[in-house]
Amino acid sequence: MTDLLCPGGDLHAALAPYRALRDQVDQLCARIVAEFAGQIRCRAGCDSCCLLQGVLPVEAASLALAWRNLPAASAARLRRQLQDAAAGERCPLLNGDHCSLYASRPIICRTHGLPLLIEEAAGMRVDRCPLNFTGLATLPGAAVIHLERLNSALVAVNRHYLASCFPHAEPAERIPLRQLVTFPAANPD
Repeated sequence: MTDLLCPGGDLHAALAPYRALRDQVDQLCARIVAEFAGQIRCRAGCDSCCLLQGVLPVEAASLALAWRNLPAASAARLRRQLQDAAAGERCPLLNGDHCSLYASRPIICRTHGLPLLIEEAAGMRVDRCPLNFTGLATLPGAAVIHLERLNSALVAVNRHYLASCFPHAEPAERIPLRQLVTFPAANPD
């Protein structure tokens, strides 16, 4: 049986590098949170960083796979939520102040609130949630995630997914989260 998320191959094998990256990011974030627990105010229900509007195809496939595994009532609620979502700043996966697919949330969502080293034309800068790390005059390097390196790794696993699953086609570069409702084989309720 062909899986529409990976018509050209084995979905689980195609997602393996993404899952490995996700696990590495989770370990890195857990280390930062444990080491700097007194500096982090993020908590369940805090959604001010939840502004994501689109993801790479590999992340859309991971989200669609997670959607498939939701109980029927939750899947139907998410379908309505995505259909009703208007273009805007708030992430369409938010149900109230919680992510509908939290366990499968995209890579960038896993780093929310933590200091990110961002490369810009004018140089490097660190961005973070203004609620976190307020008691430090400077941020230690061990607390900072290099966003360009993380994005490069994510692009590489996305290329692997695309080459494995869509060897003769090029799906969109980014999938708007609102369009997960039409993404191949999202929960068909």
